[in-house]
Amino acid sequence: MSVFFLSLFIFFFNLLIFLNFKNLTNYLSFFDKPDGKLKKHKKPVSLVGGLIILINLFLIVFFLNILELDYLLFKDNFSYIIVILGTMFFLIGFIDDLKNLSPNMKLVLLLISIFLITILFPEIKLKIIKISFLDQIYFFKNFSLLFTILSFALLANAMNMFDGINLQLIFFTLFVFLIFILKGFLPIFFILISICLIFLAILNFHNKVFIGDGGCYLISAIIGCAFIYQYKNFENFFFGDEVFIILLVPAMDMLRLFTFRIIRGKHPFKGDLKHLHHLVDKLTQNKNYTIIITLSLSILPFILMIIGLKTYLILILNFLIYLTLVLFLEYKINS
Repeated sequence: MSVFFLSLFIFFFNLLIFLNFKNLTNYLSFFDKPDGKLKKHKKPVSLVGGLIILINLFLIVFFLNILELDYLLFKDNFSYIIVILGTMFFLIGFIDDLKNLSPNMKLVLLLISIFLITILFPEIKLKIIKISFLDQIYFFKNFSLLFTILSFALLANAMNMFDGINLQLIFFTLFVFLIFILKGFLPIFFILISICLIFLAILNFHNKVFIGDGGCYLISAIIGCAFIYQYKNFENFFFGDEVFIILLVPAMDMLRLFTFRIIRGKHPFKGDLKHLHHLVDKLTQNKNYTIIITLSLSILPFILMIIGLKTYLILILNFLIYLTLVLFLEYKINS
């Protein structure tokens, strides 16, 4: 019964925000202003999306504890880790949204945040990795801290790069949360967060609200902590390679962009319009088609994993599909 009333509260809270987002935005004066380069929207758009997700996270964790439903939350301080790291990540992205931080400054702040969290909460560190098609367990030993920091930093940037077009990151996040829900991994927690994302999706679709860099980084903190938690606490829930497969398309797009930016003498974290969704959008001139294509490509690896295909075969197959699609798009755009 408590869960039911909490769900109603979260629903009506987000409905209230949905109906009054303009007043909230004007009061806080949080806008994403077009610059004619990377930000090509025609007029200032509300940037309260990430803040709304953060407030929902606070409310969900707080009320689940108050109502003594903490068994529906993460154990071993992970709820606190998600709230603290999520807040730190959000603030870094939010400041970047408002002040346009340099790529180096953003990277340094992200690395410092993750380092502090791993020092305060050592349980977040990944000490082993298990591969689905191998019997051996690999220990990171002295590289545990480094691997954890790099994993969070790369995931944060991958999620941020995946947010270049409306709905794409929100739908992908809902897809990941749906996997957790269907697997029975803290379903109430992820259902409550999803209520917020569904309302934001409606606003985002109509170009009323952006989740911004703050929202992207916050989402990466939630997803990253969730994967580490299930990885450490549930036997064979998702192997290391399966986690990578679920996040494969954002990871491949980030890797491609990093590689070509470095080759061209540019900063790997410096934004451009060469992302997969940008290429699809240029060719199709239809954002709905772009969302369908990019999300279908993102969901395909998980479907192949469900039907039992080995993860290394999924990796090879999807890499070839992704590379072929990118080459085709660039050829058609430049021809």
